[in-house]
Amino acid sequence: MTWRVLVGIALLWLLAGCASHRATDRDALVTLTQADAVRGSWQGNEAPVEGWMPVSLLDDWSKRWPGHDGVVWYRLHMNVRDANQPIGLLLDYVCLADAVYVNGSLVHQDPSLTEPLSRSWVAPQYFLLDKPLLQSGDNIVLIRVSGLAAYQPGLGAVRYGDVQVAYSEYRKGWLARYQLRFFDFAISAVLGGVFLMMWLFRRKDATYGWYALNVLIGAVFEWNYIASDVWPFSGTDGFEAFNVAVYVAYVCSFVVFLLRYCEQRWPRLERVLFALSLLAFACALVAPGWVGPSRGPWIAVASLIYYIALPTFMIHAWRSRKADQRVLALCLIIPMVASVHDILLFYQWVHDRIYLLALTAPFTLVGMGFVLAYRFSAAMRRVDGFNVELQTKVDAATTELSTSLEREHTLALATTRMSERLNLVRDLHDGFGGSLVSAIAALEHPTSEQDVKPTVETLKELRDDLRLVIDTTAQDHSRDLAELLGPFRYRWTRRLDAIDIEARWQLESLEGLHLSAAQQLDLLRFLQEALTNVMKHSGATCVDVTMRAAEANLHVTVKDNGRGFDPAVARAAASGAGLSSLSARAHRLSGAWTLDAESGTGVTLKLVVPLITAAS
Repeated sequence: MTWRVLVGIALLWLLAGCASHRATDRDALVTLTQADAVRGSWQGNEAPVEGWMPVSLLDDWSKRWPGHDGVVWYRLHMNVRDANQPIGLLLDYVCLADAVYVNGSLVHQDPSLTEPLSRSWVAPQYFLLDKPLLQSGDNIVLIRVSGLAAYQPGLGAVRYGDVQVAYSEYRKGWLARYQLRFFDFAISAVLGGVFLMMWLFRRKDATYGWYALNVLIGAVFEWNYIASDVWPFSGTDGFEAFNVAVYVAYVCSFVVFLLRYCEQRWPRLERVLFALSLLAFACALVAPGWVGPSRGPWIAVASLIYYIALPTFMIHAWRSRKADQRVLALCLIIPMVASVHDILLFYQWVHDRIYLLALTAPFTLVGMGFVLAYRFSAAMRRVDGFNVELQTKVDAATTELSTSLEREHTLALATTRMSERLNLVRDLHDGFGGSLVSAIAALEHPTSEQDVKPTVETLKELRDDLRLVIDTTAQDHSRDLAELLGPFRYRWTRRLDAIDIEARWQLESLEGLHLSAAQQLDLLRFLQEALTNVMKHSGATCVDVTMRAAEANLHVTVKDNGRGFDPAVARAAASGAGLSSLSARAHRLSGAWTLDAESGTGVTLKLVVPLITAAS
């Protein structure tokens, strides 16, 4: 497919060239190749009377008058048989700016005939002449040309004759010298923007970035061939110096692009090329009056780099046997040949005024853009294949992970159930088991009838402890904390009343608050341990139990008015096991507890449990 596109482009170009030659054969214009010339001054609006000399067109006055920056007048004689018939006047080439007079009348003048000069050389000029401007017989055409010796100033061939033929030739020249250049400029800007966006989305592929940079710099360079003035520079030297620097940067970026396309990196060479580009721009900025007129050596160095890099790439492409590199090498053959002609023309080794690269550049840009787009498409196909493979692996990994998670979830549930059973066994052992062992020992070895009463009390404690376990494990867990505390409050109020301890309960905002079975048991165990300590050790006459939910926390307070104790002494004594039990219960509830106790002032026990943790 690629070869067909390239062959089609080449055939179209050849057909266009053949059609142009056939049209040229039918031309019926008179070509003036001889003229008289004389030097003039910048401010002079009239041709000098003396000093005229014959010259041949195409003329470059810098060879005849070296160093002459200013004005040269050209005088031509145009023989018209019938002044009643209009004629077309065609100026193929004028460098740099001009004014045209026919029989003493001004028919054209560029906007600026002094520095900064207009740039008339970029396109041919066409004028329609008729009566009363024309006269039968000899007509004098005066052309005032303003130019600078460093930029090949002069006048090209002048043709006149049939209006339609002259205009047709003008349109051909306009197409070859201006419109194709403008098309080259536009397509360079578009392709540069497209590949710049491609590079922005694929930063790792530097090939597209360097190609975008090279094409955009080429677009700036092409502006030299379509600009009608030297804006934004103050003079022709500044404009030409900048154009030279752009050409150097264009060649250097092109070399780096070829390296990246071949997947090569030569850091030292790239640094040298970058330094050369910076040097060119620095010189153009600091000394435009030197770089502009002395542009020949700069163009020679850049062209030498170009003619070394391009054949090297072609040899590498042929040896690599990669289709895209070979196609790109073929795309670069035509512009390389055209550039040889243009370089010879620039150094005036070829007597012509049409740069061929303008005719080949659009096709070359399209061909290179096609090759890069083909490469990008191939990369996208590889990415798509990788995505399919990756998706398959991800699906397999997801299935395996789901199986593993399901297995771990099953193990976690089994572990949780085992943990709950162990906690339940531990609670029964700590409460019910210990009390049962004590009761059995007392019944087996009674010392008197009075010893039976404490044993009965122990059995009652066992009954209450069993009820506590049953309330928190076997009952409906849809009950909130307020409902759960009802039986507990009733039993402990009776037990405390039996030993003359008044129990005052204050419950706030507990409706709708639900805890898990393990958390319910730990909370009631905590309260049970605290009230047991009040009943057995405090000697109090009153105990206040407060429980309220506020600010995402559950606050529990047990306060008595008993004799109190020293916490440090209690922890050191064997009886300190009760405090350890309280601490263990609080830790399992993820809560924090504090003990405020002094001898003779009673005891205040506080517990704070986070409701978020409790609810989870």
